[in-house]
Amino acid sequence: MSPPKRKSTAGKRSGSAGRPVGVRIIGGRLRGRKLRYSGDPRTRPMKDRVREAILNIVGPAVRGKHVVDLFAGTGALGLEALSRGAAGATFIEQHYPTATDLRGNLADLGVEGVAEVVTANVFIWFRRRPKLPPTPWLVFCSPPYDFYVDRAEEMSELLAGLLNSTPPESVFIVEADKRFDFTLLPQPEAWDIRAYPPAIVGIYRKPT
Repeated sequence: MSPPKRKSTAGKRSGSAGRPVGVRIIGGRLRGRKLRYSGDPRTRPMKDRVREAILNIVGPAVRGKHVVDLFAGTGALGLEALSRGAAGATFIEQHYPTATDLRGNLADLGVEGVAEVVTANVFIWFRRRPKLPPTPWLVFCSPPYDFYVDRAEEMSELLAGLLNSTPPESVFIVEADKRFDFTLLPQPEAWDIRAYPPAIVGIYRKPT
């Protein structure tokens, strides 16, 4: 007897027009909407359970804030915040094909009027002192984990600089893995550190 044929998985990773497999909005007015995701290994969407947990921790503080989604990828974090009441968003993504998919996500969800995608290196973007709204920000920093090792000095400069320049009542959400020492961040005692293996997430609320 010949062995049973394995079902082909061709085309199931990304589908037509870059449509995603398993990347979706979890809560808010856009709940259940799917996002474009090519499956490129350079893009690592935060796991649904982690995204849901941290947005639930931040809770109502999302409302009215301007999202700054660094290393945005699919934009899942920033789009989740817009779904839950954030006022606007700036997404920074260096990889051109991923940035194109991200712009498609904004259009698909009808939020392109309150959000923009900046195709740029995050470190260079920040050094140019971009103009952002004076209202409180919700900053997401979820880079490739290797950046905390290979580009440690740049990551430290980026996070410290953003912490110093954000308006009062801003909220930071930083995702890393166990190789990153959160005590190296400014005001380490003020960070709420949560473990969602392999992810380690730090949450900081800037006082008024």
